[in-house]
Amino acid sequence: MQTREVDAAAVQVLLTAAVAAPSIHNTQPWRFLLDPDTRSIQVRLDRGRQLPLADPQRRAQHLSVGAAVFNLRVAAEHLGWAPVVRLIPAVDDADLLATVRLTAPATQGQSSSRELYEAVERRHTSRMPFTGRAVPDPIVSEMITSVRAEGAYLDVPDIVASRRLLRLTAAAEARTATHPARVAETRTWITAPGADAVYGIPLTALGPRDESRRIPVRDFIGAPPGPQLPATRFERHAQVAMVWTPHDRPADWLRAGQALERALLTATVHGVRTSTLHQAMEWPDLREAMAGARQRCCPQVLIRFGYGPDGGRTPRAAAHCAPGSLRGLEPGAHRRGAGSRDRSLQERALPACDRD
Repeated sequence: MQTREVDAAAVQVLLTAAVAAPSIHNTQPWRFLLDPDTRSIQVRLDRGRQLPLADPQRRAQHLSVGAAVFNLRVAAEHLGWAPVVRLIPAVDDADLLATVRLTAPATQGQSSSRELYEAVERRHTSRMPFTGRAVPDPIVSEMITSVRAEGAYLDVPDIVASRRLLRLTAAAEARTATHPARVAETRTWITAPGADAVYGIPLTALGPRDESRRIPVRDFIGAPPGPQLPATRFERHAQVAMVWTPHDRPADWLRAGQALERALLTATVHGVRTSTLHQAMEWPDLREAMAGARQRCCPQVLIRFGYGPDGGRTPRAAAHCAPGSLRGLEPGAHRRGAGSRDRSLQERALPACDRD
């Protein structure tokens, strides 16, 4: 069978899927380069979109990039390729986090994530209250299996253990609220309604606070005089799941990001809404406490999942790739605090596409 050409249309499909991945505060800390000679897409870290206080080691950035890598894989399989991923492929290039090589068409017998492709566009973060209806065990088991397939683990605790994880998350949220610099860093990524921004979270996409304070939804705004959203009642018993890895190296963070996105897409296929609770991971002592008594457990992110309304959409920086200019594939020409960029890249910003 003839291998498909890596043309502009194919690249557009690949990148549209990649940038639909979730990222911390919708910072979208990724850049893409195509090497036509090796039919590989380089996935690079964009250091200009960091959270220095909340994410000093760039662990959350790696999770975000890992999620984008997984979406690239899904789109590549949708187009008929068998993607081959290498993580941290060059020790002398710290910003090159992964390469995705587009190899010969995937055979029918291969394990494939093509069925997840349609879920890429439908997946949105929901910060809204859920109904409290329990997600059936077969779906939860499928989420666990999907994470394990990516080299990570997914713990789905009982009610008592879930409440412990939520208390630790609430402790992190309270601690952050008393840290003015962290509050200011978070608020930097909130955009006003109608703002022409391709990064960050629109105010309209934020969820309400839980009236009963059982669900520690992140407060992106801080105390008054900032605008305050009205509180409402959330589900009584939240279903949560924690993604963790046995080690805590950059490659493990990238695997955890791929595992996270695979779990989120698996949930989306079944009509399950999801959001992430990352607050406790941003304080070393609380992150360690999230592991509990488990040995060699490095918590990466907490997922809240259930049934309920879809979340508000957030924008994405879209990439345009014209024929004959396939080497530079970088979404978005505007970024906050970015340093000098590689002049070989050809950036073109299109109107933001609403995805989350």
